[in-house]
Amino acid sequence: MTLRILVTGASGFVGSALVPALVRGGHRVRAASRKQSDCWPAEAEWVHLWDLSSPADWSPLLIDVDVVIHLAGMAHRTDFDTDKIDRVNRAAIAGLVVACEQHTVKRLILMSSAGVQSGLASRAAVSELDPPAPVTAYDRAKLAAEGIVLAGRVPYTILRPVVVYGRDAKANVAQLIRLARLPVPLPFGSLKSRRSLLAIENLISAIAKCLDDEQTLNETFLVADPEPISISSMFAQIRCGLGRRPSLLPIPPVLVREALQIVGRSDLWTRLGQDFVVDASKLQKAGWCPLVSTEDGLRMIGASYGPRSR
Repeated sequence: MTLRILVTGASGFVGSALVPALVRGGHRVRAASRKQSDCWPAEAEWVHLWDLSSPADWSPLLIDVDVVIHLAGMAHRTDFDTDKIDRVNRAAIAGLVVACEQHTVKRLILMSSAGVQSGLASRAAVSELDPPAPVTAYDRAKLAAEGIVLAGRVPYTILRPVVVYGRDAKANVAQLIRLARLPVPLPFGSLKSRRSLLAIENLISAIAKCLDDEQTLNETFLVADPEPISISSMFAQIRCGLGRRPSLLPIPPVLVREALQIVGRSDLWTRLGQDFVVDASKLQKAGWCPLVSTEDGLRMIGASYGPRSR
């Protein structure tokens, strides 16, 4: 069935991959963003999206729209501007929900975050049954936005993805790739902590599953690749894709932690040295089938950058 879909934040990392996928799926896509993207097919209709830190009227964007996929937001996870983070990631949702109600939108898909369930580390696998425990202003705003959607009258699906990776990913994933591409051995061979990641291809397929599927209606789902991966394997798989040996030195984790503390990157140790495993079985039981494994996805990233010096 062909749907008329509004994608907000359409020029971002996820949106740039999602818009072409939706068009290929036969849907009519209205791409809302601050600027146009060269990644979109000609069939996509671009509309300007204002700075969400200021109120505005959503109604013109929603004319004849069946489904809204709300990706737009302020992605910074630090607390440097909690007021703006709240306005963009929470307050803007209130106006969107009201406008969706007025235009009888069939479904609102809200892109939230696995961070609403936990901080950057967890001793046990995280699931939707766990009480939310956001740590940052970003994740607190995301949880509040979820509450607005739940209180509204628009049919919805809320997705809580873990860190999404792909060829043009930003922030922490980009840092991981830069490290893996360095033509030197890395001191991560003994880091066996496990992390759940999410390939961009798998996120796109999860969104597609939720467009008009009854099993995903009015539900909240964590989204992650089928299996977590160790930190050492992350680097090994990317380097394998680059056509290189892993070259990971078995430095004791305590020394890695101390070195990161010395250079002022204790936050990086949380991501490298501690577990964060997500149980995404709820969405799989609803019929979602991830397309790629984390190992294959990371190798594809490495291959996309081409071979480097051994």
